[in-house]
Amino acid sequence: MECAAEAAHSMGLIPYWLDLMAYTETTGGRIISHLNRLYSLGSRLSQKFALFNRLYWEPLTAEGFKKLDYNASDREMCSLMAQIYRHIPDTVPVIGAHGWPSLAALSAGMKYVVNMIPDNWPLGLHLAEGAIHAVQSPSAYMGYRTLKNMGRKGAVMSPIPAKDIRFTGHYVDHELASNAEADSALRIDRIHKKKPRRILIPIGGAGAQGHIVATMIEALAPLVKEERVVLYVNSCDHRGVYDMLNAVMAQAGLQAECYTEWSEAAGFAKKALADRVKGVHHFYNPDIFASVYTTNLLMRASDILVAKPSEFSFYPIPKLLLPRVGGHEAWGAIRSAELGDGTIECETVQHALQALDLLVTHDDLVTMYCEQIIRMKKAGMYDGAYNVVKVAMDYRKGKIRR
Repeated sequence: MECAAEAAHSMGLIPYWLDLMAYTETTGGRIISHLNRLYSLGSRLSQKFALFNRLYWEPLTAEGFKKLDYNASDREMCSLMAQIYRHIPDTVPVIGAHGWPSLAALSAGMKYVVNMIPDNWPLGLHLAEGAIHAVQSPSAYMGYRTLKNMGRKGAVMSPIPAKDIRFTGHYVDHELASNAEADSALRIDRIHKKKPRRILIPIGGAGAQGHIVATMIEALAPLVKEERVVLYVNSCDHRGVYDMLNAVMAQAGLQAECYTEWSEAAGFAKKALADRVKGVHHFYNPDIFASVYTTNLLMRASDILVAKPSEFSFYPIPKLLLPRVGGHEAWGAIRSAELGDGTIECETVQHALQALDLLVTHDDLVTMYCEQIIRMKKAGMYDGAYNVVKVAMDYRKGKIRR
């Protein structure tokens, strides 16, 4: 995750970002690219076909990925990715943003590997035996510590040793974590001054929820025209979704400002943080890193993030959490709802529209979420990325013995 690199940089370290999928001429790069396409396909199909989702995708992502058998096959697969690390000194600390790069690093003989687990629902898929495992919540800590339900049905597993797991807090990018209190105070100030509510809707990595976003745009159109809502839509690197949503906006009578260059998006995000904005702003960039990071930039100048309960569940911004894409995402929404910085999972479009109406036309929920974010920031809950880097450096310096 880029948040670990940002945290390391903010701490005076020099991070190196190693994207295994970018090594397209290697076996490892081709494997990851192929599996990523399969996962994206499954995500899209799950949103189009309820029977596929209920009978296959939900059970696979919530229970199939949970089993240690799945992790055992991944260990063998990830040994084919080890060659990517061959020119890196084995004493360089490695923070793996997924079980696969962590397993690949271990297979390559890297000595100091921290496995940064993204999900709040414990899955065998995310394990990397031999690494220190970092988790974002106490419930995930307990789930991974006990390996609950990861073996045969009813089996009680031998727990992961305490020295091999850390509860670090939420993984959040440096500029968002460091400004969480100030940004929340600005949101509360906008509420008190009755300024237009700023809604940010990013399209997920698989582009699976475009139809829900289209419905929300249609519902918000009258409020945008009345200048009661400002709408940011980030279609990321999904050109088809970008074209489709532009058509939806036009049909709803909305004239969107479109941004397809990184400099344009970054410039708007900076302006929106300082100035009054209005209307609809639509973002697209074919570069996946630039497109995804556009969402991070826009978050600071937004009042509400509308997204599925993925990694965004852990971010310090009021959230409307859409239907999950895969059973493993359910516990991200539970985490956010219980901490009080986001809604419960809105499992249908109708519930999402109800929540959207409450968040836009009433002040109580957004105010409560902002106040909770301020409390959680003071408690250190959003400092997980910094803590992961500290674990990696302490491991390298010999302060952690295993």
